[in-house]
Amino acid sequence: MAGEIPARLAAPQLAWVDRWWRAANYLACAQIFLQDNVLLREPLRPEHVKPRLLGHWGTSPGLNLLYAHLLRAAHGLHAAPLFVAGPGHGAPAVLANVWLEASYGAVRPEMTRDAAGMLRLCRMFSRPGGVSSHVGPHIPGSLHEGGELGYGLLHAYGAVFDNPDLLALAVVGDGEAETGPASGAWKSIHFVNPARDGAVLPVLHLNGYRIAAPTVLGRMDDVQIARSFQGMGFRVLTVAGGDPSTVHEQLAEAMDAAISHIHAIQADWRAGRAQGRSTPDWPLIVLRTPKGWTGPREVDGLPMEGSFRAHQVPLPRAREDAVQRAQLEAWLRSYLPDTLFDAAGRPLPDLLAGLPPENLLPGNCRHADGGRVRLDLQLPAVEGIALALAAPGAVQAESTRVLGAWLREVFRANTKTGNFRMFCPDELVSNRLDAVFEVTARCTLQPVDADDEHLSPDGRVLEVLSEHCCEGWLEGYVLSGRHGLFACYEAFAPIVDSMVNQHVKWLKAASEVPWRRPLPALNILLTSHTWRQDHNGYSHQGPGFIDNVLNRKHSHVRVYLAADANTLLAVAQHALQSTGRVNLIIAGKQHMPQWLNLDSAVRHCAAGAGRWAWAEGAGADQPAMVLAAAGDVPTLEMLAAADLLRRFVPDLAFRVVNVVNLLALAHPLDHPDGMPEADFDALFTPDRPVLFAFHGYPHVIDGLVHARRQPGRFHAEGYREEGATTTPFDMVVRNRLSRYQLAAQALELAGRGDERANALREHCDAKLAEHALCIRTRFDDMAEIRDWRWPGSQPSWGGFADEKPR
Repeated sequence: MAGEIPARLAAPQLAWVDRWWRAANYLACAQIFLQDNVLLREPLRPEHVKPRLLGHWGTSPGLNLLYAHLLRAAHGLHAAPLFVAGPGHGAPAVLANVWLEASYGAVRPEMTRDAAGMLRLCRMFSRPGGVSSHVGPHIPGSLHEGGELGYGLLHAYGAVFDNPDLLALAVVGDGEAETGPASGAWKSIHFVNPARDGAVLPVLHLNGYRIAAPTVLGRMDDVQIARSFQGMGFRVLTVAGGDPSTVHEQLAEAMDAAISHIHAIQADWRAGRAQGRSTPDWPLIVLRTPKGWTGPREVDGLPMEGSFRAHQVPLPRAREDAVQRAQLEAWLRSYLPDTLFDAAGRPLPDLLAGLPPENLLPGNCRHADGGRVRLDLQLPAVEGIALALAAPGAVQAESTRVLGAWLREVFRANTKTGNFRMFCPDELVSNRLDAVFEVTARCTLQPVDADDEHLSPDGRVLEVLSEHCCEGWLEGYVLSGRHGLFACYEAFAPIVDSMVNQHVKWLKAASEVPWRRPLPALNILLTSHTWRQDHNGYSHQGPGFIDNVLNRKHSHVRVYLAADANTLLAVAQHALQSTGRVNLIIAGKQHMPQWLNLDSAVRHCAAGAGRWAWAEGAGADQPAMVLAAAGDVPTLEMLAAADLLRRFVPDLAFRVVNVVNLLALAHPLDHPDGMPEADFDALFTPDRPVLFAFHGYPHVIDGLVHARRQPGRFHAEGYREEGATTTPFDMVVRNRLSRYQLAAQALELAGRGDERANALREHCDAKLAEHALCIRTRFDDMAEIRDWRWPGSQPSWGGFADEKPR
């Protein structure tokens, strides 16, 4: 350990920590059980006990213990520490502490530190119209919900990136430690640069049990635990016991030693004394205490304290059962509340005297309310990056490579503020975003070999082959007020579906908390997408993350499908300016035709959807049907189908619509970006059939337009789970999205059975047969498919018709 282990605490300090712990335990128990008589001024009666007993006691004593010791240690810090309760179901503990330290009352004045405020605290807990039984946005000092276990440690590391003065104490429960995200999170120490980042002090809290059975780590002995984490690079400090006075003393020593070691590491790196060093041996505290500590030892003749039975409500019949009610009263009185609160229910002065200054209270940690510390990004203009087009389709380019050039400038423009990062599972180069390596690198604190590329402790790109880590770090970074982008292969984004789900729930809940401010958007870029994973095969083909995002609370999500590079630039610029949402952006990385000049792309993105008049058939203002597309490959195939229709059936009146903001299709009552009815009908007509070529599963379009007039006129084609290792064009053929299949279907929807239409049908059938033979004999797509270009390019093309920016 760097430096000397601090001397044992003086008796008064230990006494204060124990008193605070007892007060917090009393309040945590009272929140679960009591709706009246919260100070036990009279014997408990049935009506004093809540009719529905909800909450989790088992983890609460451990969380209270750690919070109490963090308050004591905060006296020596430079900023308020962040307390991350990985076992977020221990909300009674966190609420107890923020009420006691008065940070709760600072944001909710009615939560006064007296009998009336204590009664409100108890009555509000886990009831209709009250507060959640899990840690959430309603609790000051919190940026982690914790209801779904596994993400707390990742959020803590994300929060300390680029926050040099921040110390995050991250509690990881032993049940939580069994989850995939938590198991992967320990490697985060290799990405923390002590010269510019804060520090996480993880506490692995082993109380031995999950809901109904022992945990894996809980049954490992201290030596096994220490070896495991030492092997991962941590310096392990172990505290174990069931005697409060002994545990207080050991934990105080361990926490002081850990913080001292953290400060020593940071001092060395910030003074330039760490040249040539790799990942420091960051400290980790292993705390082993009984589950449900200080609660009833036995209930109904069965062990309770130190057992899985203590996980939730130890006395579930306390209202109607006199024996359990007497146990509850004895339990509550064991904390000696008369020695903690005065006659008016106020914490006694000596209890409050041990608190650190207000600016060092965990509940006042400003980074836990990221909207209040948010600095908007300095976003460079896109004009110098955008592609110049003489006509639609005249240029071929890789859309994400163009985006990468702009993101390079985003890094450059925000060098001083240092509030932008990219996160990617080992795919930044593969996804054509490597222009950013001209100004930054991949972050690593591990040794760098001579033939490694773009690796540095100062890098602002975090690459690790774990979608969980990338998403969790980004969430922590955004929750603490910074900006970032998570780039991922489309097929593997569902790995983090549940994490994104929880983040959107946080956004929704936070939007209902008056004192919370909007967070920077969480931006996800999916590339290497389904339609161009022909080489990797079926395992890499799956656009279902769109469905996952659309199932979330609509007002907090957006889905953008960029048809080309300039559209992608316009979408990315908008996304990085937005707040309070998850932006899902989908764009390909392969060479594709480029359709819109920058001005048109910006207008198109502002509108969300628009007509591409230059691709339409004659008489498109009164069309027989509408061709629509969303996504780069569907757009390509729909335009090629339009080309076929214009050549073979020149008198067919049809309209071409491209959708970039998918939720523009939704009814305005369902989503704020939904087009007004009049605009929707002006674009798609009120009654004409619409053939919609879609990037994802076809039913998504059906769901989005269900509230529109005559939704049955929409006929969507998209991915139908017909995947294989094949050619790019065969992917669209297999899924009925090829130009030939779309053109034939358009004829059916337009009711055309004349000679010209039949000639086109025969042509399409013949080409599909020729394609099938070609890929099996030449192992490649037909040249006319690979080399197709939009015909008759006109430099004076007129852009959109019926543009209605919103």
